[in-house]
Amino acid sequence: MQKKILLLGSGELGKEFAIAAHRLGQYIVAVDSYNNAPAQQVAHEREVINMLDGNALDRIVEKHKPDIIVPEIEAIRTERFYDYEKMGIQVVPSARAANFTMNRKAIRDLAAKELNLKTAKYRYATSLAELESAVKVLGLPCVVKPLMSSSGKGQSVIKTSSDIEKAWEYAMKGKRGDFAEVIIEEFIRFDSEITLLTVTQKNGKTLFCPPIGHRQERGDYMESWQPCIIGETDLKSAQEMADKVTKSLTGEGIWGVEFFLTKNGVYFSELSPRPHDTGMVTLAGTQNFNEFELHLRAVLGLPVSEITLNRTGASAVILSSVENANPKYNGLPEAAKAIKSDFRIFGKPVSRIHRRMGVALAYDDIGSDIKQLVEKAKKIAGKIFVE
Repeated sequence: MQKKILLLGSGELGKEFAIAAHRLGQYIVAVDSYNNAPAQQVAHEREVINMLDGNALDRIVEKHKPDIIVPEIEAIRTERFYDYEKMGIQVVPSARAANFTMNRKAIRDLAAKELNLKTAKYRYATSLAELESAVKVLGLPCVVKPLMSSSGKGQSVIKTSSDIEKAWEYAMKGKRGDFAEVIIEEFIRFDSEITLLTVTQKNGKTLFCPPIGHRQERGDYMESWQPCIIGETDLKSAQEMADKVTKSLTGEGIWGVEFFLTKNGVYFSELSPRPHDTGMVTLAGTQNFNEFELHLRAVLGLPVSEITLNRTGASAVILSSVENANPKYNGLPEAAKAIKSDFRIFGKPVSRIHRRMGVALAYDDIGSDIKQLVEKAKKIAGKIFVE
């Protein structure tokens, strides 16, 4: 049952998905806006286009005639997906899901207004003046995010009125695509954040991975760990919300559903219709299938009977501190000395300051001390640097 899969976006998450696809005999065409992106290095074919150009997108779909289209990034002309579905092409998870979740406005309105999920209060702004008005309504501090972005790009916290203009400029610089609009959210004082990886299946029940905790800086994840500590009532609430929103969006695959855990219960935050960056901790063998294998199996319609926790794990990102073409890596032999550990180098052809270039992994038996594993993963990541 070999399928031709058109992968739209070829970063590190796409690379791991492509590797999983190879192991099950699938054919991958990897697309990105630049050549030699990580997933292109392990694909059968590659294309370099601007995926916000609908005509260019149409051309490669006609050229390759894929069985399945798997989006991996936000900056895609997703309205074309409805036409591709009419042509008989499977869009992951679905054209509806891709169009809603690639835009924070659509998914937040769906969650808060239609599904009545518990979310932070929010407003939208298409100009600096509108942002200033929204801040007056929501109060300080508050959070500003571009409607279309990834990995925390363009996201900031407004603490004083002097931060408003800087937040607008930062959001416009970090946005993806041509959506010059932001969402402003009230600041939720949370105890922790979790990602609940949720697997929807064509002919099977919805499954949930053990919850993943994570820490962010600059809006991007720094470390993640699995499982995280969460009360049974809060976990059930998160699972119910994840089930509700994924059923509304329709389709098969893995979803990264994010929540805030607070003293007043669980708040829905965001949702990604694909493997999640915090879920790279599953590469440490914490589960019977990692998140990329789960995504592939759901996409192919292969049944997943259960998701089991095999060990406790942690991940820590390897960041670049330099800007360089053809980056080299030092410290791999030293990093490899640590027991019960691993690391991945993504193979990005260009490094930038704070760009994620790899991930370090640490693991131990179920019930092991999470804080110690996180520190171990950070220590391993600290031994690897880009020059």
